[in-house]
Amino acid sequence: MNTKIFNSLVLAVCGILFCLITADINGKWSGSIDYNGSTVPLNYNFKSEGDKFIGTSETPLGTNEIMEGKIEKDVITFKVDLNGELATHTGKIYADSINLKINYQGNEFMTTLKRSKAQ
Repeated sequence: MNTKIFNSLVLAVCGILFCLITADINGKWSGSIDYNGSTVPLNYNFKSEGDKFIGTSETPLGTNEIMEGKIEKDVITFKVDLNGELATHTGKIYADSINLKINYQGNEFMTTLKRSKAQ
């Protein structure tokens, strides 16, 4: 009986620690999307502040501030103004990556961001 309780407690603590680790988005992240047959590099710099975050997005269109950045458990949402067009981003955070869906000019793009080695 005590072994079952102990095992359950250890699993619960591991689950909580895993969630805390995966929610760390601080730092630089890189990826790319395919846009009309061309590979477009994407770079993000995130800094979390509780359940919100700030940062920048770097694309060939320039560097832009992240707007309305929110973190809810392992999901992030934010917007970026790209030359007057809002790009809405929704992502799922993992320990070493972020799967990101971007809606821009009526198109949907998917990418996987990886944490940049140069922090």
